[in-house]
Amino acid sequence: MKKWIFSITAFAFSLLASSQELPKGFSYVKDFAPTIQMELRYCSHNNFMGVPVDGYEEPVLITSTKTAKALAKVQEELLKKGLSLKVFDAYRPQTAVNHFVRWARIPNDTLTKKQYYPDLNKRNLFKLGYIATKSGHSRGSSVDLTIVHIATDTELDMGSPYDFFGTISHAKYKNLTKEQKANRYLLRKVMIANGFRPYKNEWWHFTLNNEPFPKTYFDFPIK
Repeated sequence: MKKWIFSITAFAFSLLASSQELPKGFSYVKDFAPTIQMELRYCSHNNFMGVPVDGYEEPVLITSTKTAKALAKVQEELLKKGLSLKVFDAYRPQTAVNHFVRWARIPNDTLTKKQYYPDLNKRNLFKLGYIATKSGHSRGSSVDLTIVHIATDTELDMGSPYDFFGTISHAKYKNLTKEQKANRYLLRKVMIANGFRPYKNEWWHFTLNNEPFPKTYFDFPIK
């Protein structure tokens, strides 16, 4: 019995140790919407740079508290349909953005070109709006996400994969199947209804309206 209690205590301590004291106005999304699924690509090699990104120390979701509460409302609505949000990225430290910028300025590092930007020249990623020296994610109220079927654990077909750089990923790209258009519309509709605005170049990217830190770019690590 004592051994069992010790194990539970050690586990609880490890959870506490893995978190951090967040700036005022920020929260862990799991504290408001624990059923939201996630696949934090920037903690792994499975992203457009092909390496873990600076500043992503652990696979946890952090956003402004207002954003976390709004995501909880979206999730509540989707759960009624047997669906769930799946988040790829949320708060992003400026350290990570700086890593993106360094990568974008190395023209011969094209390891992931075939998967993520096959039709684009890497040097044009800045001009086309896919990479910037400042990111709304660093303000804590932008999220990259999609919708999944809970029963099958499969993502809805949105016509292009997350973080694919190309016009097919633009929010209103028209050369899609009827199903793909309907899926994008569903995501857009439920996010807008709960206080988010879409980004024209990326169907997966949304920012909270009236975000609490519209001019502040944070740089605390994700852990």
